[in-house]
Amino acid sequence: MIWKPNATVAAVLEQDGKFLLVEEETAQGVRFNQPAGHWEPDETLAAGAAREVLEESAYDFEPEYLIGIYRWHSTASDVTYLRFAFGGKILGHHPERKLDEGILRAVWMTPDEIRATQERHRSPLILRCVEDYLAGKRYPLDLITHYE
Repeated sequence: MIWKPNATVAAVLEQDGKFLLVEEETAQGVRFNQPAGHWEPDETLAAGAAREVLEESAYDFEPEYLIGIYRWHSTASDVTYLRFAFGGKILGHHPERKLDEGILRAVWMTPDEIRATQERHRSPLILRCVEDYLAGKRYPLDLITHYE
């Protein structure tokens, strides 16, 4: 058997000292997450992050840098995730847009509010990505090479 982690993309978006999270229905109940999801075939990692932000929060997002690459094993689902977290800028908002199935709402939270809701996080990566962002971690997008 060949082991393969699930590759996911995520966005850490900050505006006026608050971070964009989504509240979503999961097998473990209603949880908070960054706009994030599985990386799809035939897209770059950055394009995948932009797609997930639009689908889950109705915000247009332009990735400008990589915050980090994270490995996490969920004991609840016995799945290992390899997350690529991006930062960048918000280009627009479409409040009339229907959010992905299972997404209840997009919400802006301060770092303290995020820390206070850890028991409702989908994974420990939510807070870790915010902390890495606040610590100034930024890597250029050309760190990632996509061969055609």
